[in-house]
Amino acid sequence: MQESEYPARWWHALEDGRIQCNLCPRDCKLHEGQRGMCFVRQRTGDRMVLTTYGRSSGFCVDPIEKKPLAHFHPGSSVLSFGTAGCNLACRFCQNWDISKSRQMDRLTDEASPEGIARAAEQYGCRSVAFTYNDPVIFSEYAMDVADACHARGIKTVAVTAGYMHAEPRREFYAKMDAANVDLKAFTEDFYFQLTAAHLKPVLETLEYLRHETKTWLEITTLLIPGKNDSDAEVGAMSEWLLKHLGPDVPLFFTAFHPDYKLRDIPETPPETLRRAREIARRAGLRYVYTGNTHDPAGETTLCPDCGGELIVRDWHDILTYRLTEEGKCPDCGAGIPGHFDAKPGDFGRRRRPVAVM
Repeated sequence: MQESEYPARWWHALEDGRIQCNLCPRDCKLHEGQRGMCFVRQRTGDRMVLTTYGRSSGFCVDPIEKKPLAHFHPGSSVLSFGTAGCNLACRFCQNWDISKSRQMDRLTDEASPEGIARAAEQYGCRSVAFTYNDPVIFSEYAMDVADACHARGIKTVAVTAGYMHAEPRREFYAKMDAANVDLKAFTEDFYFQLTAAHLKPVLETLEYLRHETKTWLEITTLLIPGKNDSDAEVGAMSEWLLKHLGPDVPLFFTAFHPDYKLRDIPETPPETLRRAREIARRAGLRYVYTGNTHDPAGETTLCPDCGGELIVRDWHDILTYRLTEEGKCPDCGAGIPGHFDAKPGDFGRRRRPVAVM
C-alpha cells in the first residue's frame, strides 16, 4: 500500500533551509526526506506531508466507557480507530504495536472521512473516537472525519496525551465534542525520563479545554508502581486539578500492566487505584473512577450532594441508571455535569472489529 502525501498544515520554512513542524512542542526541524519524531509527518520537497491520511490500523465498535468516558452518553457505542506513530516516546506504552510502529504495512485499512462517518451511522454508533495512537499527529485527517461525522449528527471523541501547540490546538478542538486527556504523571522528571516530553504543555491543554472550549473533558492517569503512584504525587495532582479545572472534571486512575520497555515492573495492585481514588475525592474532586480492573465501586457515578448511586457499572455494563432527563439526581435534584440521555445505551462490554469501506 502506498503512503499518502496529503499536504500537512502547521509548519514553516527556516533560514537554514530546513522546515519546522509547528504542530507540537517537539518543533521537529527537517531536511529533505526526513520525518518528525512522530514518524508520520515528513518533508517532501519544500512542503510537509501527512503520510497516514486516509489509512488506519483497523476499526472497532467499542463501549464509550472504554475510552474511557463516564459522563458522555453512557452505554453508547463508539466507532474507534487509529493510525500509526506517536509524538511521545512512552516507555510504558500500552498500545506500542500501533503507536510505536515504523511499518506502514500495519495500516491495513483505507477509509475516507465520509466512509468513516457512513460506517458509524451504519453500525449505530453515537460517536467516532480517534484513539489507539494520538490523533494530534493525524490532526488533518481527524478534523476532516469530524466534519463528515457532524454532517450526519455523529459526535467525535479525541483520546490524546494533549501534547500540542496553541494554534493547532484551537483548530483541532473546535471540531471535537469530547476528549479524554492522558495526564501521565504530575512531575516533570517523569515526563522527561519516561515519555521524552514535558508536563507544562499538557497542563496548558487541560486548562484550555476546560475554560476556553465546549469540548467535554475527562482525564486519565495510568498509575505505574514506583513511578507516579505515591500519595504525595496523587495528592498534588488532585489539588492542581481542583484549583485549575474545578471539582467536576471526571478523573480515572487506571492499572498498568508490564509492556513495551517497562516489562520489569509489576501490575498496579487494585488497592493502589482505590487509595488514589480516595485521595482525589478527599481533595474535593467529585467524580473519580478506577479502570483496567474489576472495581464496581470505582466505576459507579455518585451524586456529589446526597451520595446516591446514579450510574452503577460492572466493567462496561450499566446495571443501574437513575439520572433524570435533565441529568439530575432524582433524590435531591443535584445536577450532574456531562452529556446524558433520558435512557442509557445498552451496548455493554462488547468489542467488535468491523470493516469500513
